[in-house]
Amino acid sequence: MTREMERHPDIIRMRESYEIAAANPAVQLADGLTLLAGLFLALSPWIVGFTTIETLTMNNLVTGISVALLSLGFSSAFGRTYGIAWTAPLIGVWTIVAPWLIRGEADTTTTIYTNVIVGAIIVILGLVTVGMGMTRRR
Repeated sequence: MTREMERHPDIIRMRESYEIAAANPAVQLADGLTLLAGLFLALSPWIVGFTTIETLTMNNLVTGISVALLSLGFSSAFGRTYGIAWTAPLIGVWTIVAPWLIRGEADTTTTIYTNVIVGAIIVILGLVTVGMGMTRRR
């Protein structure tokens, strides 16, 4: 049954329209910037210098890698990954609030600035990706 659904003309046409949308230079720019934001988030404890806050260091590493992998999926196979595009803005919101919600003394000036700025960038770029997916559905 799964094989039959994958060959259904409507699904094939829908995936093709998503692939055409993903080929748009503006969308490719958003995907590339999302990848860079995810990589920066993953490396931010070492770049900015808050590796002593182990809980936030691990959080930023895991969420940054997640965002980077999502952006790779969006840029390489948006027709198959558009259904999870909503997770990128959600991860961005988590990144913003994480310094206050993570156990320990994670809410320092450095961590707050880093996470709020990078989180906001991820939210905006994620919403661009979600919006592109919604536009293609119409």
